Amino acid sequence: MTRFDVLTVGNAIVDIISRCNDQFLIDNKITKAAMNLIDADRAELLYSRMGPALEASGGSAGNTAAGVANFGGRSAYFGKVAEDQLGEIFAHDIRAQGVHYETKPKGTFPPTARSMIFVTEDGERSMNTYLGACVELGPEDVEEDVVADAKVTYFEGYLWDPPRAKEAIRECARIAHANGREMSMTLSDSFCVGRYRDEFLDLMRSGTVDIVFANRDEALSLYETDDFDKALKLIAGDCKIAAVTTGKDGAVIVRGNERYVVDAHPIEERVDTTGAGDLFAAGFLFGYTQGRTLEDCAKLGNLAAAIVIEQIGPRPMRSLLEAAKEAGLL
Repeated sequence: MTRFDVLTVGNAIVDIISRCNDQFLIDNKITKAAMNLIDADRAELLYSRMGPALEASGGSAGNTAAGVANFGGRSAYFGKVAEDQLGEIFAHDIRAQGVHYETKPKGTFPPTARSMIFVTEDGERSMNTYLGACVELGPEDVEEDVVADAKVTYFEGYLWDPPRAKEAIRECARIAHANGREMSMTLSDSFCVGRYRDEFLDLMRSGTVDIVFANRDEALSLYETDDFDKALKLIAGDCKIAAVTTGKDGAVIVRGNERYVVDAHPIEERVDTTGAGDLFAAGFLFGYTQGRTLEDCAKLGNLAAAIVIEQIGPRPMRSLLEAAKEAGLL
């Protein structure tokens, strides 16, 4: 019996979410549907131009940890904040979700990371992230006993931006595999893949990572192809399991020669896609660590993604466990 089902490692970020139109993105030179890294001055400028906003603890892997806990799973999280108000908000929120979180904060400078997320009328989100204290995450923050006692350790591709985080991830992989556990990652976004394509492929081909999450665009970017079927065949050969989301079409899961196409869970209104991929990973990993079939894992992921798309913000406001039971998935 392990202590945790899923440990996630990521950039501890407070999301500041506001609605806007496409012209706002153009006027402010914001790349739509991407995660744009910004400095402190740019963060202040965009914040001054935002309309009414919702503040909520976020960060890709943090959202996944919260989602696993919402399903009733046992989750833990590593991520660095500062000793400031946003850091306190982040720590309180993730613990309140039932996630084990004991990473020590790093002084008052740099401040806790924040991401200004602009949501357009089509529900698409464009993220502008000041990493701040996130870049201070290092191998000294790896709690060996937690990694050793988690069925799956999952990290976000965004962590490949701050250099010391790479050391932390490799240490997690060493501990996990030494204890018979598995490593998982999400490719995060196609721009992130463009920056680190060779390193991501090496993580997969070397066996450092066992399970990979991606969306269609990220999978195509990883193999520099426009042929989705080709990308699926290549990724199936490079890792143990790959879960590739395909937007309104759902997801495709590949394991060796096995391939499962799973329809999306129906939604009534596409409000905000922030956290959709994170929650898909949460549902999939919850199912996976409970011994469910890959198809069932994908159905749980699609359900969680659908629920978060129908609301503002990346943390589900309703019980995923109850929703899964109502849908006949648990």
